[in-house]
Amino acid sequence: MTGTLKCVVVPVDGSEESMNALKWALENVTVLSPEDGGSFVVLHVQSPPSIAVGINPGSIPFGGPSMEVPAFAAAVEAHQKRITEAIINHALEIVSEKNVNAKTHVVIGDPKEKICEVVDEMHADLLVMGNRAFGPIKRMFLGSVSKYCSNHASCPVVIVKNNQVDEALPAYGEK
Repeated sequence: MTGTLKCVVVPVDGSEESMNALKWALENVTVLSPEDGGSFVVLHVQSPPSIAVGINPGSIPFGGPSMEVPAFAAAVEAHQKRITEAIINHALEIVSEKNVNAKTHVVIGDPKEKICEVVDEMHADLLVMGNRAFGPIKRMFLGSVSKYCSNHASCPVVIVKNNQVDEALPAYGEK
């Protein structure tokens, strides 16, 4: 499959695990050149503002379902935009170190669903993602994005565990 991949998607969320998956993909996956239709896509899924703050206007005690707080919503959106820019810039620094031509793509929504949607829309050949390795309790409440994507993505998925990055294989006969 190496050398024949047209589109590889690597979602990043700012975590060490996602950046390590990006590094792994840059070192281990070969994508066709942009002239031949190849694309290496760094994807970031931004949470909707209501999820980011954990409330919606209807849960504000003195408000109600119809009360809107535009200044608050604008501040949250501006903050999320700064976070997204920082994450994308960090990812692009990693990409530039490897001299790879990458595109960035930002979408808003639930990460597990949006990652699968983007993979489908872009007709990706491969999805490479990190794994945070939540414990069973956290995973029960938060769910595992990598597990969801491995079951629902329309292409093969490589899940890079943290200990796989920068780990050289021993030479034959070495322990």
